[in-house]
Amino acid sequence: MNPAVPAVLQLSCLVLLGLAALASHAAGTPRTLVLGEGQEIPVEVHPASGEGEILVWLPSEHGLPDPLRRLAGGIAAAGLEVWLADLLAANFLPVQASSLDAVPPQQVARLIEAVIRRRPGRRLYLVASGRGAIVALRGARAWQAAHPGQAALAGAILLHPNLYVETPEPGREARYLPIAGATSLPVFVLQPARSPWRWRLDTLARTLGRGGAPVYVRRLPEVRDRFHFRPDATAMETATAAGLPRVLLHAARLLATHPGPHAAAPLAGTGRSGRLKKAARLRSLAAAAPPALRLPRLGGGEVDLASFKGRVVLVNFWASWCPPCVHEMPSMERLRRRLAERPFTILAVNMAEDGNTIRRFLDHKVQVDFTILMDRDGQALRRWKVFAFPTSYVVDKQGRLRYGLFGAIDWEREDVVAAIEALLAE
Repeated sequence: MNPAVPAVLQLSCLVLLGLAALASHAAGTPRTLVLGEGQEIPVEVHPASGEGEILVWLPSEHGLPDPLRRLAGGIAAAGLEVWLADLLAANFLPVQASSLDAVPPQQVARLIEAVIRRRPGRRLYLVASGRGAIVALRGARAWQAAHPGQAALAGAILLHPNLYVETPEPGREARYLPIAGATSLPVFVLQPARSPWRWRLDTLARTLGRGGAPVYVRRLPEVRDRFHFRPDATAMETATAAGLPRVLLHAARLLATHPGPHAAAPLAGTGRSGRLKKAARLRSLAAAAPPALRLPRLGGGEVDLASFKGRVVLVNFWASWCPPCVHEMPSMERLRRRLAERPFTILAVNMAEDGNTIRRFLDHKVQVDFTILMDRDGQALRRWKVFAFPTSYVVDKQGRLRYGLFGAIDWEREDVVAAIEALLAE
């Protein structure tokens, strides 16, 4: 792009070019793969010219949404053949996170083998996002165990993978499913920066590497998880999705530098995944000292949580790009006003956004008068074990953690106010 052209216009041009490529190759060919014992898998094949690599894209907790089908056309135009495999429909499962546990790894292994038979001599990569990464890694390991010494399955490309057993309670460390540490295939992870998981990438990479997998990580700036099919996508997310075919092509080439065969790694246990989303409610915590929280304040100065002894403090982790955070902030402000004459304080910790972005957000979207703190490097988020946005904690007058929750909540709800009133009365 010409540096003299304004950045907004450059971004618009990138979006239009990318969308044009997607539109020109959008149509896929529906097929039905018949596996052993008459098992049928609906697939949609987006062929590419030549005899290049193949991406087998597996469903996530969001299924295989329509924008993904359009994206597959752009990937095919970039030179990678795409097979969208609807394993949820094949097993008559609803599109939800818990359904992914019901997809048999052996079925994924048979799917891989069926594609290999139809495309002999070509490298194959599994692609999945979110909780679909569990299906991909379990299926890959099952194929490796059934086909020792074969090298056609060349790696896995995972977009913002969620390999946790469950979303942990506030203040607790997350546990990874056993399959996360039992992977020997080369893995390429794409992680959007506007996500609390961004700060867990080092731990994720170490966990994936335990089984011998070479692991590559790429951060995607200024986009959120699910950027490639969000209905509320920003211009940057649309542009990043349009550029995803080139990123995937690079990932495949990089993974190909680790030729197989890759033997199946040992698996520690079954590790079925747990609940990912719980009803947003205050959860009692053991009355213990919270992690340190000393951060710069928007507008200048520094704030230390330790200086608020004698006051009940709501510590809220948020970001302007997080819709649930935005949704709950007005009720937080109303709670602040309601308790304005009481020893109650709100400290809202913003994740790694710059001051101008935060000020524009507060000027034009949500007007609040509570304290905004800036966690520029994510260290506070790590110490406080924040795995989802928003996450909130309530600290009592003695400076002890008393309640925690992840997810948005109406802070004027009767049970919430009653819990805080009880702490104020202690």
